[in-house]
Amino acid sequence: MGRKARIDQEELVRLAAEGWANARLAEHFGVTESGILQAKRAAGLSKPMTDHSRALPWKLRREHSQSGPATNLRNLSAAAQGRRIPKDRLNTALRWASRLVDNGLDIAYDPERGFHEVPAGDDSHVARVLAEARETTDAAGTGP
Repeated sequence: MGRKARIDQEELVRLAAEGWANARLAEHFGVTESGILQAKRAAGLSKPMTDHSRALPWKLRREHSQSGPATNLRNLSAAAQGRRIPKDRLNTALRWASRLVDNGLDIAYDPERGFHEVPAGDDSHVARVLAEARETTDAAGTGP
C-alpha cells in the first residue's frame, strides 16, 4: 500500500482560484476527484450543503421526492437559507404556499398517499416555511 497523497491547502486554494477543474486538480495532486472535493470542503472552498430538513421533515419515498409539494418546499427552504432560486421557481413556490395559507390549508405527508392538503392547525408547517422564505427574500430584495 502506497503512502497517502497530501494536498497542500495553499496550493489548492491558489490553483482553484485560477479556475483549475477538479479533474485537473486530482491529477496534479495524485488523488481522486472525491479527494479534491473533500480537500476543498476542508479548505472552505465549497458552498455548504443546503439543509431542507425543516421544510421536509418527513422521510420521503422515492416516488414522492420530486412531486410538486416536495419541490416547492425545497425551493422555499433554499430561499430561506439565502440561496439564489430562479425567479420562476421561487414565484411558483410562493404562489403555491400562499394559496394554501390563504385558504387555511397545510400540507401533510404519508408514505402511502404522498403529500395531501389538510386543514391548517395553530402551527401550520407551510405557513412557517413560507414566512421564513419571505423574510429572507424580502430582506435581500430577491422576492417577487
